Amino acid sequence: MKKILLYGLTAMLALTSCEDFLDSQNYTGKDSGNFPKTETDVNQMIASVYEASFYQPFKNNDVGQYLTWANLASDDMYGGGGSDDKPTQALDHFMFNNNTQMESLWKAAYSAIARANSALAAVDNVADEALRNQSKGELLFMRAFNYFDLVKCFGYIPMVEKSPENVQEAQTSPEQVQPEVIYSKIGEDLKEAWEIMPSYKYDGWQTLQYGKVSKWAAGALLARVYLFYTGFFKQTTLPAGESSIDEAYVKKVLDDIVANSGHELLADYRSLWPYANSATKADYNYVADLGETWSEGNKEVLFAINYLYLSDWSGTQLHQSNQYALFFGIRNGGWGDGECFLKDKPGSVYPFGTGWGCGPVTPNFYDDWKVAEPNDKRRDASLFVFPDDFDWTNTAEWMEATGIHQKKMCAVRSSGGDKMSFCAELFGGDESGHFQASHCQSLPLIRFADVLLMRSELYQDASKGMDQVRARAGLSPKPYTLENLQNERRWELAFEGYRWDDMRRWGIVENCLAKQVGGKIYNNGKATVMKEQGDGYVARYKATNGYYRIPQAQVDLSNGSIKQNAGWDGTTGYYSQWQ
Repeated sequence: MKKILLYGLTAMLALTSCEDFLDSQNYTGKDSGNFPKTETDVNQMIASVYEASFYQPFKNNDVGQYLTWANLASDDMYGGGGSDDKPTQALDHFMFNNNTQMESLWKAAYSAIARANSALAAVDNVADEALRNQSKGELLFMRAFNYFDLVKCFGYIPMVEKSPENVQEAQTSPEQVQPEVIYSKIGEDLKEAWEIMPSYKYDGWQTLQYGKVSKWAAGALLARVYLFYTGFFKQTTLPAGESSIDEAYVKKVLDDIVANSGHELLADYRSLWPYANSATKADYNYVADLGETWSEGNKEVLFAINYLYLSDWSGTQLHQSNQYALFFGIRNGGWGDGECFLKDKPGSVYPFGTGWGCGPVTPNFYDDWKVAEPNDKRRDASLFVFPDDFDWTNTAEWMEATGIHQKKMCAVRSSGGDKMSFCAELFGGDESGHFQASHCQSLPLIRFADVLLMRSELYQDASKGMDQVRARAGLSPKPYTLENLQNERRWELAFEGYRWDDMRRWGIVENCLAKQVGGKIYNNGKATVMKEQGDGYVARYKATNGYYRIPQAQVDLSNGSIKQNAGWDGTTGYYSQWQ
């Protein structure tokens, strides 16, 4: 009998004395013999992998995906939030506040990997070669993407290579493996994806739906993995199954993306971010002169997470809206009852809407940028700085606040209304029942600017991409040095989840984190300075090598096959509250 994939049997067939009377053909359900066949089938199968990969619950003391943690762990952000946001503050100090922290990442990533494994076992049913190769490439990318997040975060993790074939296999906990084993699978998957996927050229996503993985996204992720692995582990090649990937191969990949993908930089950095949308642009003086507006699927974005408008504040739909915009958005307070977010009010921060205030930008980041590049146009495009006379006495629920916030990914209003996301005006329809659940702006994960900067880094040549990135920012060329390249990545890709990985692969984490201590902050409206919180920051990084605590429930459920990471025994690294 064929294995039923999507529809379970609702009744047992009556047994007869003659087996010949039974027809084993599946006429109504989808099974491994007839699914997937059509493009609709394929899209349904792949959609389940995307959905699991980008599940991002910010409830129940968790903070969503790897990107969230990577931003907080870097030297560009503090934890922030309110007095109850101890998990966020703990992550910034490389500590933990509860046993479930990062468990949503673990569960979502392994769910996506399991779905990808099942889909890869079935994708050969697709008759059309181009569709089959495109679909297989997407699945290989998504499996590699999830493994990459897991191995960077936890280091020593189990590898699940296929779907279990029986109950015994399903009940057996896979063993932890060395990180190199995981990276070999990642390299193998991305190399195959790059080599088999059709070379659809970007043309406004008419031939490939926006939000789906392209050949060019696979190549860019391959380059990112190569740079991280060879830098962090001090190797010259990335293992890839029975082969390996060297620098020359990655250079050719990036050259191909630049020459043939059709992707390029947008003319103006501001138009990359949702605050430049057509619904709010005219009322936001900073972008009123902008010729182009923000749009989904622009030519600079190789890959992004898509979100839905009119989601719902419930356990089943909440993750379908963009919660990053809330998590890293500007916190209410200080101006009165939300007046800071209303248009035409004194001191208004319109078009930005109410957020949770996590991830306040460190003073060190702002000062470093002003000193290094005083005329950089990207700074104002990336940061919102509170006025010098801001009244901190009304911010009783703010923690680790600095008066500096990123504005690349914030809640954005379209009018002065208290419950009016720009999505309502831009896409039409009734407003969601909850303003915080109606943010639909996509979240870029791979931009062409990153491709150009990786290319310059590998060639050690500013003309290979860094000059082009600087020119858009209104800056003159600089000669290639590693320090110049490091700074350029820090400014161009700020708050997009790159910095933590870059710090680790360049071996500069300890120096960078040490500079966090002593930064001016406000806790509950009172001025103070950032502290290490016991063994936070540098001491914690030394003790853990940058690997986070494996969720304790996963250790307990593994029957001894999963061991806790170094530096996280018992209550080591526990953060109870700000001291």
